[in-house]
Amino acid sequence: MRLIEDRDSSLNTSEMSAGSMTPTKRRMNTADRKRQILDRAIQFFAQHGMDGQLRNLTKELGVTHTLLYHYFPTKDALIQEVYKEVFESRWKPEWEKLLDDQKLSPEEKFNAFYLDYTNTVLTYDFVRILIFSGLSDHSISDRFFELLRSRLLPRLIRETRKYCNRSTTSKPTQRELEFLMGLHGGIFYIGMRRWIYGQAIYAAESPNTEQEIIRDRVQSYLQSAKSLFA
Repeated sequence: MRLIEDRDSSLNTSEMSAGSMTPTKRRMNTADRKRQILDRAIQFFAQHGMDGQLRNLTKELGVTHTLLYHYFPTKDALIQEVYKEVFESRWKPEWEKLLDDQKLSPEEKFNAFYLDYTNTVLTYDFVRILIFSGLSDHSISDRFFELLRSRLLPRLIRETRKYCNRSTTSKPTQRELEFLMGLHGGIFYIGMRRWIYGQAIYAAESPNTEQEIIRDRVQSYLQSAKSLFA
């Protein structure tokens, strides 16, 4: 296979050609170039959606289609790398350990989890790419919701039942899951207001506003669950 040489346009003034003060061009190595393309692709999909044309991405990067396909043979391959970087890399095993901690009360677990979850995932690229994926082929949104269903939602239902003094042995019911998604979706909506609608949360000038909103919603959810499912 013919190797494709790629040169960065930036100048390294410390590298001078022999007998001349003219700076030489520095080559960008393979890892750095792939990282550059991936970082720009994340920004591109967050701004334009998953249906954005790769020719526009290459134009913004200043590279050829041939070079892009050298690193990512298909658009799907690029999207899968975007998913790993934006979604999988931010998933914290500590969340599961927190929810399994026997020394904490259900309310303490809910508050600690959602405070850290929002700080981790409610970013511009995460929120917008998830929404855009749901509006197109679902390739990213389906994988992320499966991650929620398998690793987080059962734990949150179990803690809800503990709070309500109910048995935790049976599988979550559809009603329980829908009620929990009301809380989860309400917290995710904080990110949507900011990154989709361009609307600041109320009293945004206060540094603790988001935390107060999350605690209020958690308390409302748990109290309502005790009333509905007791």
